[in-house]
Parts: sequence; structure tokens; C-alpha cells
Amino acid sequence: MREYPTFVTHLECSMTGKTYPADRIHGLSDVGRPLLVRYDLEALGKAITKEALHDRLEGGFWRYREFLPVRRSENVVSLGEVMTPLIDMPQLSAELGGTLIVKDEGRLPTGSFKARGLALAVSMAKELGLSHLAMPTNGNAGAAMAAYASHAGMRTTIFCPEDTPEVNVSEIELQGATVYRVNGLINDCGKIVGDGKESVGWFDVSTLKEPYRIEGKKTMGLELAEQMGWTLPDVIFYPTGGGTGMIGMWKAFAELEAIGWLTGKRPRMVAVQATGCAPIVKAYDDGEEHAPLWENAHTMAAGIRVPVAVGDFLILRAVRESGGFAIAVEDEAIQEAQEEVAKREGLLLCPEGAATYAAYKQALADGRVEKGETAVLYNCATGLKYPMPRIDRALDRNQPIDYAQFKA
Repeated sequence: MREYPTFVTHLECSMTGKTYPADRIHGLSDVGRPLLVRYDLEALGKAITKEALHDRLEGGFWRYREFLPVRRSENVVSLGEVMTPLIDMPQLSAELGGTLIVKDEGRLPTGSFKARGLALAVSMAKELGLSHLAMPTNGNAGAAMAAYASHAGMRTTIFCPEDTPEVNVSEIELQGATVYRVNGLINDCGKIVGDGKESVGWFDVSTLKEPYRIEGKKTMGLELAEQMGWTLPDVIFYPTGGGTGMIGMWKAFAELEAIGWLTGKRPRMVAVQATGCAPIVKAYDDGEEHAPLWENAHTMAAGIRVPVAVGDFLILRAVRESGGFAIAVEDEAIQEAQEEVAKREGLLLCPEGAATYAAYKQALADGRVEKGETAVLYNCATGLKYPMPRIDRALDRNQPIDYAQFKA
């Protein structure tokens, strides 16, 4: 058994600040709010340097082990994670007058950024002796949990809305989970998970209802900072459903700032939603701290179709503290953005990732982002999982071919 050099001191209620002991099984705090993992940052800062981190051979987010809560190396559940690339978009940057970069999370195991949070959640579940995990999902989170839990030898039960794409439902089941379609939205699926905890005995791994998915998503911020030489971009556009990644990145930047690793100011954080499901945008515009349930939620970007988020106030806190904003885009704009980026830059975004590009263009037009600023867009999953246009163009090799048509 090898101990990892971890620096966790306690857990803390994100609403009240009440502390909870580390190394025990926790869900939400006593007031029903997310718990945040806290570290001895002074000791952490003395234990690792940027230079030592740079020289590490392992790739992927486990290279940031000092910033993570897993204490014993045998409990790390890994499926070969990689550092996801930053991809410049030279054609569109030149046309729009800014520096536009996509962080492509679709390169992770199971094809989405959900691998980060679920790798940490499953690893901590293993460390704490849990054996049966359950969660609601719009697709990619369920696939990630199924894969990592199966790799760790755990049982998983997963519930998804009945209109979840078939590829997601199939991959969840194929990777070892038992998956059920539910005639409702993700919050309805979440109620089933919550209501079954006592009678079934599973552990609820819903977004922000356990402490460790945030720590996994936090690695997006750690990784981005390292890739950019510890100087962050002017603005980050993030597709926001439950908002774990937004919260996690803001936490990462605070921790890096506390140990003196960041150069310059933190980025403005932009929460991107769809007009058919925009509770965070409405709360931001109304100056509210919490976002009520969004009725009749609908959008082609299923990953951000989250009618109510338990961490709403943490998302809004990150947006406001950073000087950012929340923005909603139409489904038509999402589809157009997906096609434009694919055809102009050769990058196939998922609908949620395409929403960030649509939001960037909208913010550039209304002046909330200036030309010349550096913007990072998060593409949260591979576009290969989503429907693409049917192409019927064909040639009959047995007939004369008019080669002039290829010159157009």
C-alpha cells in the first residue's frame, strides 16, 4: 500500500461553512448543500513545484495528485486519461478579431469531460468502501460512471430521460451498468435515485450530491493553467447544466492563486445555457442567488438541459466574482455553430460545445467580449456521439462521369 502525498484537512458546507471530517462517507451537508474538499494549501505549496510537476512522466489529471483527495495509490481508478488539447481556431479567430481556443474534452475516456468527475468519485467510493453507486444522467455522465465503476468492480444503477440518445443508453449498459429510461427529465431521474437510497442502499453520485466530482472537474482548471504557462485566458465559455465544472475550475484557480502559481488575473467565467432551459441565466439577470426550477425544459443540447441545479448559488458566485456573465443561445444558433466550426476548422463539437461558440459570437456582437481578447471554449464531449446530417450524394461507376462538376 502506497500513501499518496495528499493534503486534505476537512470538508466544508458551501453554504454555511460548517466543517465535516475527511475520510468518511458524505453526501450533502446538513442544510442540503454541496460539500467542498479543503486542503492545507500552505503545505501543498511546499510539497510540489511547477518545475517538478512539469517533469512528471504521467499524463492526464492524476499528475495533479497533491491537489486531489485520494490518499492511497491502489484506489486510483484510471482508464488511461490524457491531457486534453488546446486547439486554436485560426480561420474563425482571424475573421472575428479575437484569439479563439477550444479545449477539447472529447479526447478523454468515454468521450467526454464527465470522465474527470466520475474518475474521482469512483476512486473515492473505492477508498471509502462503497460497492453500489446510482445516478441520474442525460447520457455522458452515466457512461463515465459505468466505465469507471466496472473497472473498479462496483455495481451501478443509472436512470436517464426517455429521450436520451440511443448511443448513450447503449454504452452505459454495455459498460456494465443497469440503465433505465424514465418518462421525465434529469431532475425526475434524480428523485428516483434519492428516494431509493434508504431502501436499496446505493450511494447517490448525482451532480454535487457527493463531494468528489467537483475535485475531478477541478482538474480542467489545473490543466488549462499548466498548458497556458500559468497565465489564464481573458474569458472562459463553459456549457452549464449542473455546473460542476464551472464550480470546480473556479476552485482550482483559487487554490493555484493561494500557492502563488498564477500569473495575472483570473478569467471571466461565462455560464452558457440554451434558451429552452436557462435557469442560471434568469437568476443572473434577475440578480438572484438561487435559480428556481425551469418549467418545460427543452433543447437539442441535452447535457445542459438541467431544470434545477443544487449548486446554483456556487455557479452564480463564480460568474459574479469573476466579472463574467450568464448567456442563453437558441437551438438554431447551436446547430449553426456546430456546422460552422466543423466546416471552417475541421473540429466536430458536441451540441453543448457548439453552444459555447454561439455564445461567444453573441457576446462579441453585444460587446460583452472585446475583439483582441483570448477566449477558451470548452467542448465537453466528442461530436461523434451525436446525430449528423445524412449525405446522399453518389456516383454510378458504370456511367460516364462528368469531371467538370468537381471543379466547382
